[in-house]
Amino acid sequence: MGKKIVTFGEVLLRLTPPNCLRIRQADSLIVKYGGSEANVAASLANYGLDVEFVTRLPQNEVAEACMGALRAIGIGTRHIIRGGDRLGIYFLEDGASMRASRVVYDRAGSAFSTIRPGMVDWERVFSDADWFHWSGIVPASSPEAAEVCMEAIEVADRMGLTISCDLNYRKNLWKYGKTALEVMPAMVAKSDVIFGAMPEYKYTLGVEDVPFTAVDARYKLDEGAFLKECRLIESKYPRCHKMFIELRNSLSVNHDILAAVLYSEGTLKVAPVYDIDHVVDKVGVGDAFVGGMIYGLVAYPDNDRKALDFALAASALKNTVYGDFNQVTVEEVENLMNGNTSGRVSR
Repeated sequence: MGKKIVTFGEVLLRLTPPNCLRIRQADSLIVKYGGSEANVAASLANYGLDVEFVTRLPQNEVAEACMGALRAIGIGTRHIIRGGDRLGIYFLEDGASMRASRVVYDRAGSAFSTIRPGMVDWERVFSDADWFHWSGIVPASSPEAAEVCMEAIEVADRMGLTISCDLNYRKNLWKYGKTALEVMPAMVAKSDVIFGAMPEYKYTLGVEDVPFTAVDARYKLDEGAFLKECRLIESKYPRCHKMFIELRNSLSVNHDILAAVLYSEGTLKVAPVYDIDHVVDKVGVGDAFVGGMIYGLVAYPDNDRKALDFALAASALKNTVYGDFNQVTVEEVENLMNGNTSGRVSR
């Protein structure tokens, strides 16, 4: 397909107590790595695309292990810059049944949060790239990270790259005196493709929420309400020519209903509803959608509906994969798109 994608953000050390233990009970922790933009890069690498991940990491053994984990699944790391004191950490307490999962961040003062404008040579990074992806987690990390993100967007814009944005609202990260509504719109205005869950459009762009209350796969979306909402967003952000919205209703920590819509060329495309009644790990489900979205738009450039179906099927499959990274293949996603939900052993 010949497209090179660059993603930019913070990669974190993920520490999880085993067997759904609470953090206060744990005497051991499962080590993984993750973070929204790295998760997107992981999906794209799995699908065989050329992808580079840009971040800032310290010079220590933990960072080297992280780099090794990224390289092991095919993510390019040659533009990662080094410096700072520590890798950010997040602790994930897996929930069960009606007890929700919980995340505890330990990322203040991380190497990424102390990144500064001018540290990354964006013209060099984008010299052979076609696509740049960022998310709302980056500008939430620190005012300096927000500046670097805008710096990257402006260079990518000047160099003619396609720019995609995952709104990715994290209320616990916006702590430095500015809100997402104050920072995000100027960045989103320079993006060609937008993705987010419906509440994220509300918190970052100030539009009304359209409820999604599905309890099974027979749910019928209010397409008129979504079409009205998308046209309103389009009027505010005319550069955006494709707008993806993922819809999720969590019936319990292990049971999710998933759907999605895409607004493009003035019309609304609606994907099938997935009823996922055995969730293994829902962290990174939105990132899996974004990875599928970018792949779908690259692989099926003249078929937005197929790109949407691929993105949602990839997101649905992520619910069955442990860890942040969605380690599924194009064939597995396309099988699900084609209705193969039996779960029978493949021999």
